[in-house]
Amino acid sequence: MSETVSAVHVAPGELTPPSANQGLLEVFRRRYLLKLLVRREISARYQGSFLGLMWSYINPLSQFFLYWFVMGYILNLHKNVENFAVHIFAGLIVVHFFTETFAAGTRSIVRNKALVKKMAMPREMFPVASMLVSLYHVGPQLVILVIACLFYGWMPDPGGVLAVLLALGIIMLLGTALALLFAAANVFFRDFGSAVGILTHFVRFGVPMIYPYSLVDERFGGHTTAYLSNPIADAVLLMQRAFWIGTTQHPAEMARTNLPPNLFQLGALAVVACFVLLLIGQMVFTRLQNRIPERLQ
Repeated sequence: MSETVSAVHVAPGELTPPSANQGLLEVFRRRYLLKLLVRREISARYQGSFLGLMWSYINPLSQFFLYWFVMGYILNLHKNVENFAVHIFAGLIVVHFFTETFAAGTRSIVRNKALVKKMAMPREMFPVASMLVSLYHVGPQLVILVIACLFYGWMPDPGGVLAVLLALGIIMLLGTALALLFAAANVFFRDFGSAVGILTHFVRFGVPMIYPYSLVDERFGGHTTAYLSNPIADAVLLMQRAFWIGTTQHPAEMARTNLPPNLFQLGALAVVACFVLLLIGQMVFTRLQNRIPERLQ
């Protein structure tokens, strides 16, 4: 009896884990999986909640009321800033978007450790999903802001639309970049998750949200380069350009005194800088990601 032996051809090359060589591009190639993860995060946030999505309106409104009442009436800042409510809420949307993305993105891998260990998927997907969930909640806040601005006679303009897109682009890139860096670091040392809470406190006072930019320009004697190198400050100013400026009685004069003259240039540079930081975050995350599952035991 003759035995036949079938030859098996093995393609040359090294064996790699299923999650290797998968970065942010692979995340968006798997858009369906990303969409499922975002829906899961949103559903989990409001699970068992009577008000559900209404909390995405209530949370920013409660923060706005606290800032408006304490800073506006107790400290009398509303006397120095026309339409102080619109001024502070325009900045609050950007700040809340960043802090939520940063905090949730930092915890995303540890919080989803069961999926990380069992499924072969780009681990960058978890910080990206956290950013998209935060972006989802920006929508209701913008609705509130637009309604308030219309009450003051505000009308949208092409420059304002561009300002909003630049502001959101800055926060999306910066928030995702820092979420990638801190999410990987938080797997090895949980202290990074606690540090994020402290850092976000500085963010709220490091941008012209509860005080006008004119005050910064006055106190620093016109030397505001370091202050404007903060991308979040640029994003806040862009949102104020898009909404707050148009609600004032003299928009041109208000823009001259409360906005830097090269605001759109600063916004474009901030987008480029945040994109570079995102590439750095991706590189660091790639170097650490193969050690993540073993540290999640």
